Amino acid sequence: MAAQNPLDRFRTVLAGATRAIAEDPEAEVVFASDASGQSPGKVARVVSPGPGLEPRLIAEARGAADALALRLKHHDPKLHASRAPGGDSDAREVFDALEQARVEGLGARSMDGIRANLNDLAEARVRLDAITRARTAEEVPLATAVGLLARQRLTGEAPPVAARAGLKLVASWIEEKAGAELDALALTIDDQASFATLSRRLLEDLELAADEPSDQEPDEGGDEGQGEDEGPDETDDSDTDGADAGGEMEMRSEETEQDDGEDESADSEADTEEGEAASAQEGADQARANALRRNWQDEPVTDYRPFTTRFDEIVAAAELCDEEELTRLRAYLDQQMMSLGGVVTRLANRLQRRLMAQQARSWDFDQEEGLLDAARLARVIVAPAHSLSYKVERETEFKDTVVSLLIDNSGSMRGRPISIAATCADVLARTLERCGVATEILGFTTRGWKGGQSREQWLSEGRVPHPGRLNDLRHIVYKRADEPYRHARRSLGLMMREGLLKENIDGEALLWAHSRLLARPEERRILLVISDGAPVDDSTASANGGTYLERHLRQVIGWIEGRSNIELAAIGIGHDVTRYYSRAVTIMDAEQLGGALIEQLAALFDKR
Repeated sequence: MAAQNPLDRFRTVLAGATRAIAEDPEAEVVFASDASGQSPGKVARVVSPGPGLEPRLIAEARGAADALALRLKHHDPKLHASRAPGGDSDAREVFDALEQARVEGLGARSMDGIRANLNDLAEARVRLDAITRARTAEEVPLATAVGLLARQRLTGEAPPVAARAGLKLVASWIEEKAGAELDALALTIDDQASFATLSRRLLEDLELAADEPSDQEPDEGGDEGQGEDEGPDETDDSDTDGADAGGEMEMRSEETEQDDGEDESADSEADTEEGEAASAQEGADQARANALRRNWQDEPVTDYRPFTTRFDEIVAAAELCDEEELTRLRAYLDQQMMSLGGVVTRLANRLQRRLMAQQARSWDFDQEEGLLDAARLARVIVAPAHSLSYKVERETEFKDTVVSLLIDNSGSMRGRPISIAATCADVLARTLERCGVATEILGFTTRGWKGGQSREQWLSEGRVPHPGRLNDLRHIVYKRADEPYRHARRSLGLMMREGLLKENIDGEALLWAHSRLLARPEERRILLVISDGAPVDDSTASANGGTYLERHLRQVIGWIEGRSNIELAAIGIGHDVTRYYSRAVTIMDAEQLGGALIEQLAALFDKR
């Protein structure tokens, strides 16, 4: 067999790397004279570096291949299509650009090599883009500008030099309108559905969301897909009312056609009145939607800031260890649950009974129609003249609810506290799932002790005073709200891993969990924090003052409790957290955590 020439060998290696990153054996790389055409399906269409293997073109080819691999790995086309604005509008282009920034941001955060390749690709993309030729704000492609700003937020990489002049023409306007949403995108980078919800809000702020999402028509996904499309700041009331009003108008038209004797002027007057009523209803619905919409400009006013977010990570629990170790850790947690599970399970059953009681159906008796009331048939036999009695079932109002459990994964939780926290989370997830309540389980810690790469970068840059947070965050998703318990069961065992628990920066973790809840469609959202005290990070405290992290935590809690519609509660283990949270309980023995957790949730659910 003849040996491959260097160009063919490069293409073979590039295709192999693409398949490995994408975890998809069908991914392919095709060389072309130019890459202006759109790459179809699972094929990356890249510019051929030629027989001489020109270094610049090699770098761009690697970037294009990495971009395809990341899209195949992290992107759900069906979900994207269901959330995207309809038509080929500017809104759709901006929405697509944000999603591209998300998937590439995930890759850039995970591997430095991919980051470098994507930087080369970004330079190539803007080289032929209209943003490099723009002389006025109107000439700047909005999708390109927003995509570059989102990329900067998600990866920390500055925009390509060729695009900076054009970007400067519109950056201030975009930041003024949607800067806070751009900041919030990083908090949901690992969750495409939540990211898409925030992207839709960003479009609203830029006044681009005139078109409805493309899935307004019923699709094969049924009600389940439709439920995912709802966001925390959206309501179906206006759509439902509009549909009902439309149905009434059609019925009115049919009746008018069938009854030629009706007075046309009376019909016209009735239509006018109905139109006015519909307008009034639409205005009320819009006011309600505006009231529910989060005002991103009212985020807590604080001097807190991270020195860099480049080394932070939001990671699924299963990605932090291999399958064999995760299975072993889950088995160890099961052993711990043998001594603790009985008490916690009894408490959970009590919570389940209370929740089911709130959801229980009841009956209206002695109705003129409905289901025949068999219990009252005896009186008909005794007195045949007595009319039959019917009953109508009614359902007690129970708000659609999601609970987010945010667990402190700091080193001081090591041992008995983290074992009981993991046990409670496990039992609680099962209990609430049986009650139809979505549950998310999150953890927060840092990647290293006493600062990590953030601190090293600060030292290399000359130790600037008051640098802000100097540690690398690690936010862990043990269970997503839409994920069945059986899929996340093993992941909860990760809390038992030696070396996972390090330092805790509570303020940013609260904002992260809060942002994830805001993107949920449920009407009622509850955030429950389990912690053993104040935030601790030696590097940050020594460079900014001992109260820097605690002050930020108080500001975040005050903002959530005072401005957000998310219900916040906390449980402190061995430390008094009532000095931070207005709704909190402190337990001195970790054994009490199960009871405190259940009682806190029960109290929140009892609150109507």
